[in-house]
Parts: sequence; C-alpha cells; structure tokens
Amino acid sequence: MLLAALCLAGSAGAAAMRVVYPLTTTGDVDSRYEYDWAVLRMALDKTTPRYGPYEMQQSSYPMSTPRVVQELMTPGGRINVFARATSPELEQQFVPVRLPIDKGLLGYRIFLVRRDKLPRFAAVRTLNDLRAMSVGQGKDWTDVSILRHAGFKVVEGTNYSGLFAMLNAGRFDFFSRAIDEAQREFKERTAAYPNMLIEPTVLLQYPLPLYFFTRRDAEGKLLAQRITDGMEMMIKDGSLNVLFLRYKGERIKASALVGRHILHLTNPHLTPETPLSRSELWFNPLTGK
Repeated sequence: MLLAALCLAGSAGAAAMRVVYPLTTTGDVDSRYEYDWAVLRMALDKTTPRYGPYEMQQSSYPMSTPRVVQELMTPGGRINVFARATSPELEQQFVPVRLPIDKGLLGYRIFLVRRDKLPRFAAVRTLNDLRAMSVGQGKDWTDVSILRHAGFKVVEGTNYSGLFAMLNAGRFDFFSRAIDEAQREFKERTAAYPNMLIEPTVLLQYPLPLYFFTRRDAEGKLLAQRITDGMEMMIKDGSLNVLFLRYKGERIKASALVGRHILHLTNPHLTPETPLSRSELWFNPLTGK
C-alpha cells in the first residue's frame, strides 16, 4: 500500500490535477454552491501531499442543470466535477462520492412564499394541507420526483433565477428550499421581490444527500478517490464541521425551526449504498447535532 501511494504521488507530481466545476448562471446572483466548492478545495488541499498539486477553476461557459449533466457525460467535456442532490440515475451515470457535502441539510426545507399566502400556510398541519398548494422547483432537480411521488403538484422552471419571478407572478404557491438556501436567497432578492417572504411555521423534511460526482473514466475515478480521501480527513479532524458552521450556522439559527410544524416525507430513490448508518456524516438542525 505504501509503494502504491508513493507511485501515485510521484505520477501526480508530473502535472497538476485539473479540476473544473460548472458555472450555473450568468448575469445574475447565484451563490448556491459557494460552500460546496469550499469543501472541494479543502479536500484537494488536504490530499496534496499524496496526490500532488491541483488547479481548480470554474467553467467559463454557463450551464443549465441538464447541460451540467451532459457536459460531465461527454468525454473531454467542459467540467469534470459537479455537486448535486443524489439519485439512482446520477449514481449510475457518474462516480458518486458518497459523503454528504452539507451533512444532510439539503433535506430540511422551508418555503419562500408571497406575503398574501402567509395565512394559508399558518393553517397547515398535515401533508394533505400542504399538498393542496403547488410547489415550484427547477427542471430535473432531484426534489421533483420526491415531491411528485408524495402527491404534490410540482411546477418546474427552466432556470434558477426565473423561479423567483414565477413565484412572484403566482405560477406556484411556494418555492421549497433548504433552510440555508432560503435565508441566503431572501437576503439577496428581497429588494427585487419585496412581496416574497420566508414562511415561518412549516418545516418539510426528507433524506436528501448532496454528493460530488465525477466522470466514469480513469481520471474521474482518481478525482473521486482524492475527494473521498480528503473529505474523510476533514470528517476525522473536524474541519468539515468547522467549514459547515462557518457557512451555514447563522442561517440555521435565523430559520427559527423550534415551534414549526414538521412534516416528513420518505425519499424512495435512495440507493442501498447511502451511508445513513454513519451518524458522524449527518447534522440535525433541530437538535444542533
């Protein structure tokens, strides 16, 4: 094993490993992935002694969600890694790094709504109450199939920034977001959409791991192993938790989860390899642990 590691380090030293992640929008605010790329960079930093130097950069070509997938499927595509809520299809198409980047926070959902809808949400007590309203999501997002399987009417938008305009125009009743996403997006867009608020009474929860994915070729498998090794180091030495709290801690507190009506869904699409038994990988924002 030592000889193999030395050979790997020696071969990696010949040239820097190139890591290219996607540009998801152009000309609009999109800070969704800042934390994910910070995790990726730290994982690469921690594995430099073994794997050698790297060059990490964002693609200069803006990509929709389907385009990101297409680029990673294409040999020599513009990117070689992306972060996405997992699904069986993604885990078959690409190499998944089965360590939840955000410690499972993506599965705790609160809602961006229009001001006039607040009384209706305040009356929600059951999933059937919530199913009576329509929910907005991006086209091909993993949540779409989870919500439709649970009986929700889902309205899909073709691009991320357009979803806020669709909510404002009444195309759907609520935009379901992870608790940290909702806080950030409200702050970034409150001037543009003054009628948009964070709904204060309901919390929807379902297991939804967020993974890094790489191409299914030799280069992609090496990159996935490097990310895995780096993240395992971060989990062991506590640096992943420090980074997580730095980016998300204040937003979790601001979401005021205590006292919300908690509604649970199952995720029928989790694969048997999902590491649900590793408690150190997951964070529960209701308990802070």
